[in-house]
Amino acid sequence: MKALFLILLAQLSSASLVPDREKDPEYWRGQAQETLRAALRLQRLNQNVAKNLILFLGDGMGVSTVTAARILKGQLQNHKGEESLLEMDKFPYVALAKTYNTNAQVPDSAGTATAYLCGVKANEGTVGVSAGVTRDRCNTTKGQEVTSILRWAKDGGKAVGIVTTTRVTHATPSAAYAHSANRDWYSDGEMPPDALEGGCKDIARQLVENIPDIEVILGGGRKYMFPKNASDVEYPHEDKHRGTRLDRRDLVQAWHDAKPPGKVAKYVWHRRDLLALNLSRVDFLLGE
Repeated sequence: MKALFLILLAQLSSASLVPDREKDPEYWRGQAQETLRAALRLQRLNQNVAKNLILFLGDGMGVSTVTAARILKGQLQNHKGEESLLEMDKFPYVALAKTYNTNAQVPDSAGTATAYLCGVKANEGTVGVSAGVTRDRCNTTKGQEVTSILRWAKDGGKAVGIVTTTRVTHATPSAAYAHSANRDWYSDGEMPPDALEGGCKDIARQLVENIPDIEVILGGGRKYMFPKNASDVEYPHEDKHRGTRLDRRDLVQAWHDAKPPGKVAKYVWHRRDLLALNLSRVDFLLGE
């Protein structure tokens, strides 16, 4: 009981450390706009409108990690290492961006993904919401949802996609489409009863429902899309790969059923099937 009290006290103290102004998304958006205006005043920049935009997000790639990679690359080539250049060091324009969690000095992927995809700082462990949301507290979520650059692009008539080497429901990619008080609520099987009773949706369900017309979704995390204990197509005899959904829904089928009539939606789980597709005849692609 004492341990539980201390945990609750720590959570309440952590939430109270966040100033009220930082819980307002407009506070962060205003800062961002002023930073951009200041940069534009320094030099005459190319202000043409880009036709396409691709964001490559290296999870955990802070300055120290990038420096270590640069040195390792050089040493593997029998050099000292510090003089080596990564490919991104050769870009004509390079900049540093700082981000953090509002309630934690060492940030996690959920809060930082919310920052660089939605432009709003958030509490540790929360994704796609403002700092008004406390981790694990479903009842703090309503009205605190923030939208991402993927949503803005889709609303602007662009085709959009998410491609990741991790789960598509993981913290980094999920900030593009989900709003959750806990980054680990991959399916309803990972959610506590009070969150389910409070009406919060798991992240896999949000992937299918929040922005149903994402053209390309490729990554891992297949088991969060299928009913609990359903056998996996690739690893049918391994329990750790079985479905986890308590609502017994097949979200891959739900994803397919939500597509407009006349549109071609394809689901693949094997590299062979992906390479066999005629992409000019596919409107929507899901691969897990």
